[in-house]
Amino acid sequence: MLNKLLSKLIKNSAGKTRFLMALVGMSIAIFLILSAVQLQVNYYQLLHAKDNQDSIANFLVVNKIMTDQNIGSSSLSEEQIKDIQAQPFVESVGNLIPSRFKAAIQSNSQRFPFYTDIAFESVPSEFLDVTPKDWSWNEQSNYLPIIVPNQFLDIYNFQFSISQNLPQLTPTVVKMLVFKVTIQTAAGPLSMNGRVVGLSNRISSMLVPETFMEWANKRFANGPESNASSRVVIRTKDPGNPLLVKYLKENGLTTDADKTRFSKYRQVVDFVVNISGTTGVLLLAFALLIFTLFIQLTIASCKDEIALLVLMGSSPKQLKRFLMLRFFPPNIWIALIGLILISVTQYWLCHFLAAKQIFLSPIISGYTLLAAISILIVIAIVNTQSIGKWLKQKN
Repeated sequence: MLNKLLSKLIKNSAGKTRFLMALVGMSIAIFLILSAVQLQVNYYQLLHAKDNQDSIANFLVVNKIMTDQNIGSSSLSEEQIKDIQAQPFVESVGNLIPSRFKAAIQSNSQRFPFYTDIAFESVPSEFLDVTPKDWSWNEQSNYLPIIVPNQFLDIYNFQFSISQNLPQLTPTVVKMLVFKVTIQTAAGPLSMNGRVVGLSNRISSMLVPETFMEWANKRFANGPESNASSRVVIRTKDPGNPLLVKYLKENGLTTDADKTRFSKYRQVVDFVVNISGTTGVLLLAFALLIFTLFIQLTIASCKDEIALLVLMGSSPKQLKRFLMLRFFPPNIWIALIGLILISVTQYWLCHFLAAKQIFLSPIISGYTLLAAISILIVIAIVNTQSIGKWLKQKN
């Protein structure tokens, strides 16, 4: 009987418009916060999930920016390489050692008459994106293994071969050809067989094993012996990291702009995600204030009737429990509906991006569920304290 009487009093005093406005404000705030949490989770997954890692983009070839001031001194010093290695966004660094001798490469096939001067580089094997089984060399080897950039093969097939009326080549055919590699030495030309054992998308230079480069540079170098690197390969989890781009710029270094072009977009996305979360928190605080005032106004509008019920023997604890059951459950429904909407959006987004080879989880994150529970706990605490404080004042 008490609950029926209180329900009638509250219903007559609350006002549908005020109650609806309070719920709308709370709904927008909760939805924004949960969306911001899920966006942040998706954002992190897109950047760091294994399925989304790009083995090409995560390796950057770094060298000095050529200017009038550093012509002739383009090599990176040991101190510079150590400083690069010490940066938090760099996982590892590999030295690209250039050849310091004159060399040429030509075809042994009459059907494929080809000759050009060439320069080689070497890099530690862990920085290669291809791992040929015969990537090794010593002085007794039958041929010199070479890794060629895919870009070189494209240039040959779609430009050079057409202009010179030469046959176009597939990667399989290129690997079958035996080339003649000639090194100019003080004692005259030194020739050996060479063979392409792999094609790389990561490093745009002709690569040879480190053992060959050390041997050849030591014996045939044109200048004084040096182990200086003109370029380095860095492995990074996030090539679009704004800190990485800033570091390169401040230290006069450069890399492939296509791999770091997302740095500016990252800053925009970071800003949007942070603004979304901040807006959600501010709206939640504002909605809590409005909802609290709504509860207090509703109770105040029927204070005389409630005071009479207290005089008739109704306990404040009983009134408090009734008022919580009246005002708190709508927030649970708001959170549930928000989670359902975000779940549907997440499922659609997962399948939409999967078609573009971008992978997200089809279900919402546990952090989003935890955020929803945390919000409900905060609302419950605020409502309980507001109702308890008002009833205590009236007693």
